[in-house]
Amino acid sequence: MSPGFDTRAAVPEDAEECAAILQEWIDETSWFPSRHPASAAASMLRQEILKNGLTLAMANDKIAGFSCMEAAMLSHLYVRGRYRILGVGRMLLQRCKFAQPDGFGLWTFQQNSGARRFYEREGFVEAERTTGADNEEGLPDIRYIWEGKHV
Repeated sequence: MSPGFDTRAAVPEDAEECAAILQEWIDETSWFPSRHPASAAASMLRQEILKNGLTLAMANDKIAGFSCMEAAMLSHLYVRGRYRILGVGRMLLQRCKFAQPDGFGLWTFQQNSGARRFYEREGFVEAERTTGADNEEGLPDIRYIWEGKHV
């Protein structure tokens, strides 16, 4: 676990703060076409909390980041900007690996070079590229897999 950080399960009341973290990423990512109003993110994340659960990274009682596993897929991993170089993303990803020791996958956009470097450094390998025709944003993406600790 990263020094000064802890994790806990999200409750529906955490959705607003998680939505602010997601919106921060959207606002700083010029190539990302925001298809929904910012207000829709909190509702979507509240549903994720109820359906799949979110793991929160906490720093001094503030949410520093969050992740969500949906079956054997990592569907969300976002970290507030000021915590990105402090190991919060890695801590959240390690929790996912612990929960899914036989492996799991994730999608990220081809343009998201920071995420791609992060996942590759953490042992994920590229499994597939698409044109983006099947995702909501219409952006080319990559499916990565982590084959688990038993490989």
